[in-house]
Amino acid sequence: QVQLVDSGGGLVQAGGSLRLSCAASGRTFSTLTMGWFRQAPGKEREFVTLIDYNGGATAYTDSVKGRFTISRDSAKNTVYLQMNNLKPDDTAVYYCAARAYGSVWHRLPDNYDYWGQGTQVTVSS
Repeated sequence: QVQLVDSGGGLVQAGGSLRLSCAASGRTFSTLTMGWFRQAPGKEREFVTLIDYNGGATAYTDSVKGRFTISRDSAKNTVYLQMNNLKPDDTAVYYCAARAYGSVWHRLPDNYDYWGQGTQVTVSS
């Protein structure tokens, strides 16, 4: 069983930055593909980014390319989401997700077996 604890959300003005963290436990971190999803009020949960279990491949949804960066630290069993130039449309609850192995094509919530509790990101205009 994998446990995920995500953190780092908050309130920021448009153009600002935040860094989200997700600490994983319960399984060898190097076997986990890690993803970030977000869900705004009244909307479905959507894919944001992922990094594969090898740490060598990433994928981003078009709306965050060039602004968000995902990375992983194997020594800390943690994945990070650096979010720059934030926009009001980025406002949502952000969820960390994990699955065993996988690839950059696993971009649906149903592709992931484990989820963090979510962290709120609010971007004011």
